[in-house]
Amino acid sequence: MLKNVKSKGKNNVFLTLFIIIFLFLIVLFFYLDRKNQLSTLIRAWGIWGILLSILLMAALCMTPIPSEGFYLLLLKIFGVFLGPIYSWIGSIISAFVIYYLVHYFGKSLFQKLITPKYFETVDNWVKERGSVGLLAARILPIPAFIVNYIAAAMPSISLWPYVWTSAVSIIPYYLGTTLVYIGVAKSTWIWLVAGVTAIIVVFTVSYQLNKKTKFKKNLK
Repeated sequence: MLKNVKSKGKNNVFLTLFIIIFLFLIVLFFYLDRKNQLSTLIRAWGIWGILLSILLMAALCMTPIPSEGFYLLLLKIFGVFLGPIYSWIGSIISAFVIYYLVHYFGKSLFQKLITPKYFETVDNWVKERGSVGLLAARILPIPAFIVNYIAAAMPSISLWPYVWTSAVSIIPYYLGTTLVYIGVAKSTWIWLVAGVTAIIVVFTVSYQLNKKTKFKKNLK
C-alpha cells in the first residue's frame, strides 16, 4: 500500500514538472513569435504543418496535460477560424484512438487506473440518460481525457454516441477561449467580456450538474 502511494506521488511530481515545462515552452513560443516569424514559418510548411499540429493536439488530448495552452498556440499560428478547426479535429481523433484502445484492448486496465469516484459519477449519468447523460458527464468538472477513458471502458457505449458527445462538448470551451483570445489580442473589451461570459456559463452549468449528482448520492 505504502509503495503504491509513493509511486503515485512520484508520478504526480513528474506530471506537474512536465506541465510546467510544457507551459513554459508555450509562453516562450509566444515571446519569440512577437513578430509572427515562427507562425509564418510553420504555416509555410503547408499541409505538413497542419497535420503535425492536429496530431500533437490529438496526442495531448490523450494525456493529463492540459491542451488549452497548445490551443492558444494554434490560434496564434493559424488564426481564430482555422486554429479551432484543427484543434477540434485533433480532439476527435484522440476520442477515436482512446475508444479503440480501451474498448478492445485495455478495458480492465483503464478501469483500474481511473478512480472509483470518477467512474461511478460518469457511469451513473450514462446509465440513467444514455447519450444525453454522457454529454452531460463531459460537461462535469472532470478532466476530458478521464471521461474519454471511462466512457470507452463501458460496454454500453457504442462508437457514435461516444464520438459525437466528445465533438459537441468541446465546442463551448473552444468558443469561450477563442473569444477571450480575440479580446486580448485585439484589445477589444467586447470580445473579452463575451469570452469570459461564455466560460462562466460553462463552469456554472458544470457546477450545477456536479451539485445535482452529489445531491442524488446523498438521497440514496
